[in-house]
Amino acid sequence: MEDLGTPVLDNHLHLDPAHGRGLDAVRDFARLGGTHLLVVNKPSWLLGVEPETGEDFRPVFETTIDVVEEATELLPGRAWPVLGVHPGLVSKLVDDRGFSPADASALMQAGLDCAAEYVAGGDALALKSGRPHYDVSDAVWEASNEVMRHAFSLGAEHGCAVQLHTEATDDLTEVAGWAEARGLSAHKVVKHYAGGTLAGPTPSVMSEKDRLEVAAESGEPFLMETDFVDDPDRPGMVLGPKTVPRRVRWLLESGYDAAVERAHVETPADVYGIDTRAALSR
Repeated sequence: MEDLGTPVLDNHLHLDPAHGRGLDAVRDFARLGGTHLLVVNKPSWLLGVEPETGEDFRPVFETTIDVVEEATELLPGRAWPVLGVHPGLVSKLVDDRGFSPADASALMQAGLDCAAEYVAGGDALALKSGRPHYDVSDAVWEASNEVMRHAFSLGAEHGCAVQLHTEATDDLTEVAGWAEARGLSAHKVVKHYAGGTLAGPTPSVMSEKDRLEVAAESGEPFLMETDFVDDPDRPGMVLGPKTVPRRVRWLLESGYDAAVERAHVETPADVYGIDTRAALSR
């Protein structure tokens, strides 16, 4: 197992031991120097769950919690679950199942309530929400924003961060303002699949060299991720589990030691309240 001399955190990836690489992906990550993972539950429909109530999301969340426990056993540090409702579900509900946008929003908010129970019980670290990254009707857009605002209220209530899946943008100040209005600090809102800079929330930067160089040079807080989807039907989708440790090595070799400290120690502490260094000596 390679030791890069620093905690190495992938802030957003998925693990599917039943259909994908599962723990083999964790082994690849650890072998190259990876130490910590934030594992986000896969979209409910990809696990065969067609929810009617908030409780129907529970098997999705339990699947993620179980694989996180197994992943932790393979890591020098540990893994944490991030649980929530993928914003693309709104289209599945409205377009495929005939829900009204308001009813879809209510169901998705109930799913977030279920996810928040795991945060409250100490079994999950953060919540996941957002809005579609593709064109939708005004009614669906507003329904999605209501779901996201509800996630912010839950984050404030439980003192946890909220990861967002949104449209591609470098300015989410309005969204950060919604979080602040509900009592959740903007820095505890994390945009996954971000570019190198972002106004408003904390960017979780896709670990491509050009994006990372911008983030490193900015001097601002950031996280690193792959969004590994762990789907054998989409093997070239986004980045693989070896990418973050490889990019950390590249950043260190390029003299960006301070940026590595920022992304893998300082920002995780500020956003999630986790001590990645201490977790290495568990």
